[in-house]
Amino acid sequence: MYNSKIIGLGKYVPDNIVTNADLSKMMDTNDEWITERTGIKERRWVKEGSGDTTATMGVKAAKQAIERAGIDKDDIDFIIFATLSPDMYFPGPGVQVQHALDIKTVGALDVRNQCSGFVYALSVADNFIKTGMYKNILVIGSELHSHGLDKTTRGRGVTVIFGDGAGAAVLTREEDTSKGILSTHLHSQGEHAEELVLVAPGMGKRWVNDIIADNDPNDESYFPHMNGQFVFKNAVVRFSEVIMEGLTKNNMDKDAIDMLIPHQANLRIAQFIQKKFGLSDDQVFNNIMKYGNTTAASIPIALTEAWEEGKIKEGDNVVLAAFGSGFTWGSAIIKW
Repeated sequence: MYNSKIIGLGKYVPDNIVTNADLSKMMDTNDEWITERTGIKERRWVKEGSGDTTATMGVKAAKQAIERAGIDKDDIDFIIFATLSPDMYFPGPGVQVQHALDIKTVGALDVRNQCSGFVYALSVADNFIKTGMYKNILVIGSELHSHGLDKTTRGRGVTVIFGDGAGAAVLTREEDTSKGILSTHLHSQGEHAEELVLVAPGMGKRWVNDIIADNDPNDESYFPHMNGQFVFKNAVVRFSEVIMEGLTKNNMDKDAIDMLIPHQANLRIAQFIQKKFGLSDDQVFNNIMKYGNTTAASIPIALTEAWEEGKIKEGDNVVLAAFGSGFTWGSAIIKW
């Protein structure tokens, strides 16, 4: 039995910066309203015609991660791609990455767990490596939200939150089981699935034929819906639980955390968790202020930036935690 460890990290965000002031020109909102509720000051949105898609952004982040890992692309044995915004309804973007990187015909798996998607994908990769099935796995989280948001006052409660971008990690086999990913913990509670949801297109409730037949300009089923207060209340509870679950599994207490990287859903959630665990600003990494919520991409982007800025060092205990649509949530405990 092996452990898996991260040996390469990469990220990509579009050049186009959209500030809160920019949004105030599209809808009835302002910087104070957005900042107070979310902590977000700006986000990146893909520009029409730029060529950026969920898959291409994932490829750009992956190239950086592979280069930093110091391996050849053909050393990759498997690809896992987490997203809620694939370029096509099917197939998923994993195979697009395999083709774009010109990697030999390895398997490509797509993960649809939204905000906790990267943690779920990391857990799958970790267990594939632990069993010896694969040696090097490329894990990507990438999202293009901006093209599917309601950019009117009607949609402001959701639209102001989300941004576009991608992050990637290369995992490899580690024979020293005291290092690398020590454990992952995954949960779901489907009874709350419709509290954070995009209904259409969907086989069960509202498919393309329905949308075309109704031709209803007021149809909101193809825009994201979020019960913000309900999501917030559940998130702060589940974040705390799943972090403690990981620490307990590894005989650690909260003082053992060197770096917590939460999913960048809302700065207020991260601040609540920071206070509850008694962590200093140096022990929690947040970048939602400049990127917004990039869903499955948020943790790998933040993890990459924290590492680039020297805030993660060898021997550190790094905790990743996420909560989101589904409801699904999870954590990973890593000895760097």
